[in-house]
Amino acid sequence: MVVVVILGILAAIAVPRIMSRPDEARVTRARQDIRGLEAALGLYRLDNFEYPTTEQGLEALIAKPADLPLGARWKEGGYLDRLPKDPWGGDYRYLRPGTHGDYDLYSLGADRGAGGDGINADIGNWALD
Repeated sequence: MVVVVILGILAAIAVPRIMSRPDEARVTRARQDIRGLEAALGLYRLDNFEYPTTEQGLEALIAKPADLPLGARWKEGGYLDRLPKDPWGGDYRYLRPGTHGDYDLYSLGADRGAGGDGINADIGNWALD
């Protein structure tokens, strides 16, 4: 009986810590994806003199936009093989000009809605560690 009580106490302590790990992993993956997309956007800007417009979106990293500036050198094959989905299955959002810098690149988090707290919070390039 004492063993069962001790196991119950240990489970009560350990389970909440283990259960939050998948959520933490998803947030970490979203941050890594955003960093990778930022790197591709930086290469795009080097070749094409400016970041894609909001209308061109992140698709400009995988397919050549029709309205590139004169002298632009869009990389054949693109800057990414495909656009990643965020860890909750949604699309990463892109806005240029951004409200936090040259552009905003973000995931809406687990709730897929603007704002939120914890895993529901937006994860954006303006708040990366």
